[in-house]
Amino acid sequence: MKRKGREGWKRLSLDERIRIEIRYRDGWSLGKIAEELGNGRTKGTVFREIRGRPRKGRGRYDARRSHAEAMERRKGKRGERLKNDIVRTYVTEKLKEGWSPEQIHLRLPIDHPGESVSHEAIYQYVYAQIHRGGNGSVKPGCEDLRPFLARRHKRRAKKGFRKERKAEKATSMPSIEARPETVSLRKEIGHWEDDCIVSRQSRDRLKTVNERVSGIVLIGKMGDGSIGSSNGSVIGRLREVPKRYRKTLTRDRGSENLGWKELEKALGISCYFAHPYSSYERGSNENLNGLIRRYYPKKTDFSKVSDEDIRRVESLLNSRPRKRHGGKTPYEVFYERTGGCIRLLNVPIITTSWINHRCSKNSSNPTTDALPA
Repeated sequence: MKRKGREGWKRLSLDERIRIEIRYRDGWSLGKIAEELGNGRTKGTVFREIRGRPRKGRGRYDARRSHAEAMERRKGKRGERLKNDIVRTYVTEKLKEGWSPEQIHLRLPIDHPGESVSHEAIYQYVYAQIHRGGNGSVKPGCEDLRPFLARRHKRRAKKGFRKERKAEKATSMPSIEARPETVSLRKEIGHWEDDCIVSRQSRDRLKTVNERVSGIVLIGKMGDGSIGSSNGSVIGRLREVPKRYRKTLTRDRGSENLGWKELEKALGISCYFAHPYSSYERGSNENLNGLIRRYYPKKTDFSKVSDEDIRRVESLLNSRPRKRHGGKTPYEVFYERTGGCIRLLNVPIITTSWINHRCSKNSSNPTTDALPA
């Protein structure tokens, strides 16, 4: 910002403030200090900086403290973040519903035509509610929205690499290298990934199975880490899907997955295994497990989690808008690509209404391969 009649005017730098502190303490006059500073600095500039303090000596003017206060004042001049009350209310509500900033960015123009917000603006809005960029207390009149972010970081940090999950080595397992190339293209429905979410509080754990194209996830409960428990959970959930949409299953090399031959026989599916220490080869599943951890954080005792609650979380995840689908949900994409075979799979009310509307339009060509109730 420039003042009238002061072309090239700039705010005082920390270096200039330090020189003011030293010279003022040494007894220099304000005019002489301004002359040494140069850059068009005047006696009035120095006077306003030291706020007319008549006394000299240590502690009467602190350059570093004054510079920090000046920087804080500059931040304080910014108006309220996000564009208006509609956007702020929408962002707050959706964060509390478990949506990510990117999903809010995608869906806002759909729910409120003419409005928009970037995911970066949402992150800045969240952390602007806290003093010192997340390291301090909540500002007066503000709300701490950090617990509603995926990772719940107290302050923003640079993106890094996630720790790769350790895996058991097994030489007889079909390698991901032998998997059909069409799986990597994400063009056809029917290619799945699975993994386990463990708890130190009990032997119970969750088995997650996700479809690579639509992003739909099925969650089952395991009584322990045995092969039988793992197979029982996967078979129980994937049997709800018509056979023609059960083509491949990509897994890690955990000991609970050694019963893959029985799984192939029961489901008519082909199993493939990622390389050891290569969780990125099942990136979709790893990402979904991170989202599930928002509902079931570490130290959750899965023995106390009911099947009903698991299905509720599953439904919430499958009805979240996705960036790669242009704001559509996994339920909607799966329905569009399969012609309605997902109709009876825990579809929430809003999605059921959408599907019923689509079905009424296509009643002349109904789907005959609907899932069992």
